[in-house]
Amino acid sequence: MTSTLGRPVLDRTGLDGSFDVDVTFTPDNPTVDSTDAPNAPSLMTAIREQLGLRLESTRAPVDVLVVDRVQPPTQN
Repeated sequence: MTSTLGRPVLDRTGLDGSFDVDVTFTPDNPTVDSTDAPNAPSLMTAIREQLGLRLESTRAPVDVLVVDRVQPPTQN
């Protein structure tokens, strides 16, 4: 979901375990030949209506990986 929304998504539901869900929505930038669900709601509306969840935009610390330097491998 992070790549679809363009920002990290933090799980603050308090629910344990993994869940397999299907959500039908219309992407913000649909492709020309995309006919999967032409009348489907936006992602935010679909999550609220189909899953009963709400996404909130907040500021929170997230883990990031910083690469200082990259070098090619040396021969043995």
